[in-house]
Amino acid sequence: MPTLKVTVGERDRLDQHTRSRIKAAQEGEDLDDAQPVLNFGSYAELGRLLSPKNLELLETISEHDPESISETAELVDRDYKQVHRNLSELEDIGVIEFDGGGAGQAKQPLLAYDGLEIDIPFAGSSANVDAAAP
Repeated sequence: MPTLKVTVGERDRLDQHTRSRIKAAQEGEDLDDAQPVLNFGSYAELGRLLSPKNLELLETISEHDPESISETAELVDRDYKQVHRNLSELEDIGVIEFDGGGAGQAKQPLLAYDGLEIDIPFAGSSANVDAAAP
């Protein structure tokens, strides 16, 4: 699974990047290294994804591979309805997927990516800033 790149308010830069990749593809360049990108319009929207409860759910799915939403709720010791709502939101933005869920079947939450890479360049900084190591 690839890593999902998460950005905030970078629609113009992403549109430009997408156009350059389309042009490269039309010219026959190999684009197998494409990284999926999820762009949020605001920090508040990003904050919903990165809420402690959502991160706990993602970690629980990664570590325990629960068979259902009910099992996931039990593992995090939370109400089923709240967990179902959070998992549905994560599915809506493409961070998780559900397997199963037909008539009478449990829906198993599955991670759609190996991890999240957060990319938030600050105003006035170069778009090609290298990552800093602690």
